[in-house]
Amino acid sequence: MNELQAYFMREMPGIDAFLTAEADKLDGLVREVARHVLFSGGKRIRPMLTILFARALGRQKADVTAIACALEMLHTATLLHDDVLDEAVTRRGRSSAHVCFGTTEAILAGDVLLALANKLGADYDIPRLNALLARGIMATADGEIRELAHTRNPTADRGAYMDIIIGKTARLIETACRCGAALVSPERGLEDLAGEYGLNLGIAFQLVDDALDYTVSEDEMGKPAGGDLREGKMTLPLILHLEGLAQAEAGELLGALREKRLTVEQAEGIVRDVREKGLAEKTRAAAAGYIADAVKHLEALPVSPEREVLAQAAEYVLTRRK
Repeated sequence: MNELQAYFMREMPGIDAFLTAEADKLDGLVREVARHVLFSGGKRIRPMLTILFARALGRQKADVTAIACALEMLHTATLLHDDVLDEAVTRRGRSSAHVCFGTTEAILAGDVLLALANKLGADYDIPRLNALLARGIMATADGEIRELAHTRNPTADRGAYMDIIIGKTARLIETACRCGAALVSPERGLEDLAGEYGLNLGIAFQLVDDALDYTVSEDEMGKPAGGDLREGKMTLPLILHLEGLAQAEAGELLGALREKRLTVEQAEGIVRDVREKGLAEKTRAAAAGYIADAVKHLEALPVSPEREVLAQAAEYVLTRRK
């Protein structure tokens, strides 16, 4: 992991400086809202993937920073809107933006970041970048809509769950990788290679995130254990738990989730059962299959430091603890 850590440490100051400069240009009504989330400890995985693929395919110019940061802005916008929809009071161990600044301000800040990300992409005058950003935004919105609908009428449907996590998480990570390739070359084969890596990495990222929700403490994760459960979100550990219950018991739990009457004691019991049955570990095992597929797509890239870092990034996603 040494190369991964060194690469991140080298690139992070440039990413943060660009984000700071762009945030400082925003209107005072939303400036601090955007800064609150942009600089709340995000891992910068999406902009790093854009940079890594651009460099792996031969682009050494510094101009990759703008499109890379556009992906971070898109991601940040989704967090702002997501926390409002979920009525989440914390994000990364801090009070959510809508709690600190107000719902209107948080929504407007998300809208501004979406617009700014699109502008940064358009400034390259490469139509494919605009198409990729638009597709990434649409897929993310679709994933959020699917999740909201599924939360209102939950089912232990693995297919529905996969559609949700592909939309709300994996497509934007795929977009980050595709943008790095598209900046370098119009060759769609290279972009597809980058995209397949990103899609599989993104699915694994969300699977691990869903496993961590049941196993990691609030101090480590920045939110209470079982937070997704309390919000009524159907994730793979919960689906596995439901699949192990008798039909009547599973139906009762789904009803409690649908009607928002799950008690604190019930939620704590489910978290305990998921841990004791090793269901979070089974979720990580599912993520490992997607990581293997992601790494396989790197074999077609030229040998370079960036290819090694991309392989290490995949390993990090699988083994991360927060």
